Amino acid sequence: MRIAASLLSFLTITLVLSSCQTAEEIRAADEARCSGYGFRRGSENFANCLMNQDLSRRADQRAFMESNDDFFWGPTIVVGGPVYHRGYWRR
Repeated sequence: MRIAASLLSFLTITLVLSSCQTAEEIRAADEARCSGYGFRRGSENFANCLMNQDLSRRADQRAFMESNDDFFWGPTIVVGGPVYHRGYWRR
């Protein structure tokens, strides 16, 4: 029970801290980065740069969630042992 409470508090703190950056702040940081790359506002390349920044952020989030899948759900557990099936043993 103590582990569950500490895990819940950790997740709560993580959610609170992750929501500190608003969508406007993220957009401003992306625009500053794309401007720093030399793209001009209003151009198609600037829009593509913003899109790539967003796609990269989403890919990072997916990779983080997938890498922590075992942490949240635990390792895969196979129930049962070796089974005799159609003339051969398999595991």
